[in-house]
Amino acid sequence: MVTPTNSRSKHEHHCSIHRSLDLIGEKWSLLIVRNALRGESRFSEFRDNLGIPSDVLTARLASLVDAGVLERRAYREPGARERFSYHLTEGGLALKTVLIALQEWGDEFNPNPGGRVSLTRDSATSQHASIGFIGDDGAILDPATVALVPGPAATFTW
Repeated sequence: MVTPTNSRSKHEHHCSIHRSLDLIGEKWSLLIVRNALRGESRFSEFRDNLGIPSDVLTARLASLVDAGVLERRAYREPGARERFSYHLTEGGLALKTVLIALQEWGDEFNPNPGGRVSLTRDSATSQHASIGFIGDDGAILDPATVALVPGPAATFTW
């Protein structure tokens, strides 16, 4: 079992949002994943581009590897000691949706005065892409009509 970076109560969390935040909810963790999605994989790239202290980066990379978000791979530059690079796993790549949703929220409700720093585009067509809710029938749903409802493992109703 993965040990989260945040404290946990005696009981495992049933809520998938709570469990996910235990693993990736720290600011630096999400920024490391963002930069990995941009193609960074080396410790020095993360450190230099994020401005994160080395000790914090070491801890966050270890927790992301333990959580199955990143995979650690050995490499060696000619004449140098062995080092490690960090690559997104399937679960790490799936966080793209979460980060784009967070980006869209920030662009709407906490915009950068200078404009958007990142845009989401379809890599094949360059067409704008955004996050949305899709029904079982493939129809785009109005976010106002989508609700969180109790699932089969819910211990209470709301």
